[in-house]
Amino acid sequence: MSDFDVVVVGGRVAGASTALLLARSGARVALLDRGSYGSDTLSTHGLMRAGVWQLDRWGVLPGVVDAGTPPIRRTAFHYADGESVEVALRPTAGVEALYAPRRLLLDRLLVDAAAAAGAEVRHETAMTSLLSEGGRVVGVQARDPLGRKHPIRATVTVGADGVRSTVAAQADAPVVWQGRSAGAVLYRYYADLPTVGYEWAYGAGVAAGLIPTNDGLTCVFVGTSPARMRKLRPGGVPAAFAALLAGSSSAFPARVAAARPVGRPLGWPAVPGFLRRCWGPGWALVGDAGYYKDPITTHGITDGLRDAELLADAIVDSLAGKVPETSALAAYQSARDRMSTRLFSATEAVAAYDWDTRRVRTLLRGVSAAMGHELELLPGFLKRPALTRT
Repeated sequence: MSDFDVVVVGGRVAGASTALLLARSGARVALLDRGSYGSDTLSTHGLMRAGVWQLDRWGVLPGVVDAGTPPIRRTAFHYADGESVEVALRPTAGVEALYAPRRLLLDRLLVDAAAAAGAEVRHETAMTSLLSEGGRVVGVQARDPLGRKHPIRATVTVGADGVRSTVAAQADAPVVWQGRSAGAVLYRYYADLPTVGYEWAYGAGVAAGLIPTNDGLTCVFVGTSPARMRKLRPGGVPAAFAALLAGSSSAFPARVAAARPVGRPLGWPAVPGFLRRCWGPGWALVGDAGYYKDPITTHGITDGLRDAELLADAIVDSLAGKVPETSALAAYQSARDRMSTRLFSATEAVAAYDWDTRRVRTLLRGVSAAMGHELELLPGFLKRPALTRT
């Protein structure tokens, strides 16, 4: 007999959400994360409309609001040719504001909700290998905080362990759609930097953004092609950051210079997007482990929340004997792909950084349309309104 119905490897947004929803459905769930409780991680911060809708349905959004996360009701687009456009958020699907919580807040809220629902949460616990029997994954070998190794057996093993997923590698999950575009990004927090909401800026082959987040801070990011970043980096990270900020538009440099930097600059290298096959006998992938796209469209967290519920629904159907596992998990991948491919393609076009300020306007309209398309489709794929606010 298995120790658990499901073991989830990775306790960030996608993994914690999957564990939360499964536990609320009555599954016996273990949630493992190699990091410490409440630790931070690299992030795009911003939640889009579908992500806010998900958190509200699950009863997690009040914790985001109560922590003082600023509501975002307007978005401003600035261009290097001097044009600026502001757009007000239209309340849709019960979403009246967007939010950009720090991950040390959002991940903790989701983990706490999973634990409250009955999931067994183990931080500072790393998966070292998959367990398999007769060609089926039957759990993981784990290493606890004291370095001791022990098996955790489960009917289904979920890899929510990021772009370089160990679960995906050991399950030989193939890439079914490989992207070509990838941007290099730097970001830093600033205090005393007011914004109108989300603010994005675009110059020729460079983008920047202001994202208001917790504790009175604003996350300022810059992104460009890897080649351009390599040319700028020898002069130092602060100089590269300033040059890219100035190249995005005239709207940001003076405002950022007047603000107070908090902490050191952070960033991540260019990683091309991909969709992996996200299931096999006894295993499944969720979040960046199964689907990753460039962060320029700030949609990774939202997609992680979406796919967590799609996967949880599929696993619950399989565990309950309503649908064979292969059919349930194949349906999960089909739903994920149907809602992902349009935005994946739109993101690829922006992440190429080969546009001028005229063409980027057209590309951004494509991104907006793809996000709207996803929000229209999502409710039809979700099966369990009983998961709401339990």
